[in-house]
Amino acid sequence: MTRKLRMGMIGGGKDAFIGAIHRIAANMDGLIELVAGALSINNDIAVESGKMLFLDPERTYLDFKTMLEKEAKMPADKRLDFVTIVTPNFAHFEPAMMALDLGFNVVIEKPITFSLDEAKQLDAKVKATGLTLLLTHTYTGYPMVKQAKQMVKDGALGKIRKVWVEYPQGWLSKLSEREGNAQAAWRTDPKKSGKSGCMGDIGTHAANLAEYITGAQIEKLCADLNIMVPGRALDDDGAVLLRFDNGAAGVLMASQVAAGEENALKIRVYGEKGGLEWAQHEPNTLLVKWLDKPTEIYRAGGGYSFQSSYMTHNTRTPGGHPEGYLEAFGNLYRNFAQTLGAKIDGVTPSPESLDFPGTAEGIRGMAFIDNVVRSSQSDAKWTNFEI
Repeated sequence: MTRKLRMGMIGGGKDAFIGAIHRIAANMDGLIELVAGALSINNDIAVESGKMLFLDPERTYLDFKTMLEKEAKMPADKRLDFVTIVTPNFAHFEPAMMALDLGFNVVIEKPITFSLDEAKQLDAKVKATGLTLLLTHTYTGYPMVKQAKQMVKDGALGKIRKVWVEYPQGWLSKLSEREGNAQAAWRTDPKKSGKSGCMGDIGTHAANLAEYITGAQIEKLCADLNIMVPGRALDDDGAVLLRFDNGAAGVLMASQVAAGEENALKIRVYGEKGGLEWAQHEPNTLLVKWLDKPTEIYRAGGGYSFQSSYMTHNTRTPGGHPEGYLEAFGNLYRNFAQTLGAKIDGVTPSPESLDFPGTAEGIRGMAFIDNVVRSSQSDAKWTNFEI
């Protein structure tokens, strides 16, 4: 790359949480510059947010359609390279499709769309245009998650037999959506979030992490979804039994009413020879458990011999300097930027740079939501994972 990539943002104004996270991640490696934005459906917030981010007033827009149409007409040396979409679920599909139609690459928050059908349409559009889409399943960006994936792929644990993955939160233990909490309000609204609340919001993260590390896909499930807080419209708790296409069995738990928990994502994977354990609260550590010897503690950084190229490619600091959520997010953006840069330069991206989620993971995430809801409403023990 001989220049920074030019980024436009849809959503993510000063009153939003995730927009700032995306901007930090995109800026982390100096490969990307935010140059345009339609940052809010509230005109005053959109304009004020543009000023706070020092955007050119001419490139601070009041709606995404105007932004995309005008940016598409920009000369080559000013035109956006990609658009980041950080709106609620129901407002992902239309701007993403329009951006792709106008030749812009896309970064999009998860879940990828409001419905499985929309996800399939978006996948077809990406394939037809040859453009690149990054779906920000953040947890796949952690160095030790990538190390775990490579160890499973290399057969260090033998044949995988069992997967436990859990994501407890406690922030929806009260009816916060009726107490002025904007984040809670849209996430618990079926018209904005979709057919599932907790499983759509964080259960998809857990399912994606299980499939990413194991390299296996869920083929059957048995789900139980619950609404624990009276008056809530969507599930805030649930558990799912899993069967993978490699023969492994799994358990997935997601809850947003686990009072006192923050973002306690954790996964354990067991094979014939040993197991792995990773937790987001201690992301620089990977526990490696052996059948015939004591547990080993693997740490990010430090240049140890066990480290895979995928782990080192996504490690930023020497051992002992914690890397967390922002760095994992930054790794997704860096890999995406390196891939786009390679395409612009006419060279092949490295396998490590290409290791980020896209429309395939987005389709499986939306299918997970559909199948979990269908299973929970059914009296059958097992539901086939249908896409």
